[in-house]
Amino acid sequence: MRFSFDKAACQNTRRALRKEWVLTNGLGDYASSSILGCNTRKYHGLLVVNTLHGRQVLLSTLEESVYGGGKEFFLSTRQHPSMLYPNGLEYQESFELEDVPCFTYRIGDVRLRREVLLVHGASRLLVRWTVEGPKGIPPLTLRVKPLLAYRGFHQLTHANSHLRVRTTPIKGGFSISPYEGMPDFCMQSSLPQTFFPSPDWYYNVEYLAERARGFADSEELFRPGIMDIPLPALPGGGSVLLHFGLAPCTDDIETLWQQELEAKRSKSHACSGLAGHLADQTRQFCITGPSGREAVLAGYHWFDAWGRDTLIALPGLTFCAGQTEFGLRVLEQVAASLHDGLVPNCFAENDAHAYNSVDASLWYAFAVQCYLQACPDGLGWVREHAWPAIKAIINGYRKGPGMGIFVDDNGLLHAGNAQTQLTWMDAQANGKPVTPRHGCPVEINALWYNTLAFADYLAGQFREPEWESTQALRTLRAAFFEHFWVAHSGGYLGDVWRDGMLDQSIRPNQIFAVSLPYPVLEEQYQAQVVECVRNTLLTPYGLRTLAPNDPQYKGRYEGGPLERDSAYHQGTVWPWPLGHYTDALLRVAWDVDGAVQGLLDTIMPLFTEHLARSGLGSISEVFDASPPYRASGCVAQAWSVAEVLRMLIRLQQAAPAVYAAWEPRVAQLLAKPVGDTAGICRVTGL
Repeated sequence: MRFSFDKAACQNTRRALRKEWVLTNGLGDYASSSILGCNTRKYHGLLVVNTLHGRQVLLSTLEESVYGGGKEFFLSTRQHPSMLYPNGLEYQESFELEDVPCFTYRIGDVRLRREVLLVHGASRLLVRWTVEGPKGIPPLTLRVKPLLAYRGFHQLTHANSHLRVRTTPIKGGFSISPYEGMPDFCMQSSLPQTFFPSPDWYYNVEYLAERARGFADSEELFRPGIMDIPLPALPGGGSVLLHFGLAPCTDDIETLWQQELEAKRSKSHACSGLAGHLADQTRQFCITGPSGREAVLAGYHWFDAWGRDTLIALPGLTFCAGQTEFGLRVLEQVAASLHDGLVPNCFAENDAHAYNSVDASLWYAFAVQCYLQACPDGLGWVREHAWPAIKAIINGYRKGPGMGIFVDDNGLLHAGNAQTQLTWMDAQANGKPVTPRHGCPVEINALWYNTLAFADYLAGQFREPEWESTQALRTLRAAFFEHFWVAHSGGYLGDVWRDGMLDQSIRPNQIFAVSLPYPVLEEQYQAQVVECVRNTLLTPYGLRTLAPNDPQYKGRYEGGPLERDSAYHQGTVWPWPLGHYTDALLRVAWDVDGAVQGLLDTIMPLFTEHLARSGLGSISEVFDASPPYRASGCVAQAWSVAEVLRMLIRLQQAAPAVYAAWEPRVAQLLAKPVGDTAGICRVTGL
């Protein structure tokens, strides 16, 4: 899929600065910025490296210019107080993103193209400049000034006397060791160059997105020196490649560029259609971390590997995207991390995991179920690797692993207390839960029932003693209905049973009582739950977390941390529950083709509008609960991409003719100008 922004789009800085791209390399490293190359987040950077101590922004950006005939033209830009400087966007002609980000600039009759590429499996960045122009143009020199941050990606850096400014010449460039205990930094050119050591600090570099989020937004960046590279003589022009890494490049840089670009193109071009595009995007989140273990990053830019996010996203990221072996290795590692039946909420490279989630373990069973759906002959792997883990999870919950997690006298699963947040709705404000869900949450008990029923099925398959009696499952089902069913307003499931009272808030958590492979809710009531969710919570971008008529409803997710946390699960739309909404819809639909058509028409803006508006080509973490449903949170979220992909595959399987007619309509709309004014963006190649 190609995203093309013309000059008008690039000159519209208010909108252009909100459009971001992300490149990854399979290690958890990334390169990211806006379509202007101007960083708007402290998380942006051209070389952000994943280390045992977290991700580090090493190379923040480059100040680049060309000079010739006695004049210098700056092609880059940064945000400084009340101004963009240098004003490189003055010369920016377009931005395109397909396999790599491509910035095109025009200075008179000379056109310059800048492309950025991360090397897969290595902490190495390549930047290629290509120049084209007619005869009679004075000789041109590319001038590059690397601006280093050298800090954790949650932090900001400031001018200090601890940074070691000395540079060392290497073949084609220089190296520097800015801080003790931090990686070295190397810069090299494929063409002859001259490097002038000239250490200096650039002050008051601002990040507008951080200011909007209520965080500190200004830092200083360090320039070790200036590299001048004479460009190939015109006409015809030519290219120069720059290599940035933690060690000197011993490969031929031109050959390395071609190999990496061809590998990237072969992977992306093998994917077709919307599902193929999302399957290609899933590779961003599947990494091999610094310790050598596979992991799922929950989102870019600021999320790490989380247990709940990993297991919810895993089916879509792996079993639906042709990465089954990776998914199985992650499931094996998750099983090895169990403690008292609990899966870590947060994974740590040093194994100091955080165990503060009640549902992560229960999502493990669902991930295994999805594996068997994709690979019915996989019972052998399940018996060896997953079956012991599932039994350990159930035993751990029955014994009570702490944190208020226990099975009550009715067989329902209880979790937490007034000070804890153990479910996915875990936001806190002023040290208190925004959505108190201690007690017996509806989706936790749906997941608990599904896990018990699945264990009973596996025991039968493996000829082991009955794990959970049919009568016990019936008793749990009856208790669930008795405690959670709300008979009025058309019938639906309340959210949390606590201290003899039911929180009757209408939330998407009830959908899991219908969507899971073993639904805890009796069949005769399932359609009412789906109808309730469709009428009150379904939007073109996902499910609201609270009904709009609720007094606690927040229509906008904006402001500082307190304001955003207060709205995070109080209406804010999340795309990831769409996968389970689809499962539930298909379970209750009488007219499957009609149900699929209705859902596809509803969610069309998620593809025709959103893919070109925020994190290009990916799906954001959250959206405003009220129209126009502005995207927010992480610009590329693992479970958003994964569950939307799983949704598309389910809909295609359920109604192939309907889906086959719908996708060309999406392609037609994407091929038209996208944005607030004509010509802002074209999306092609679906």
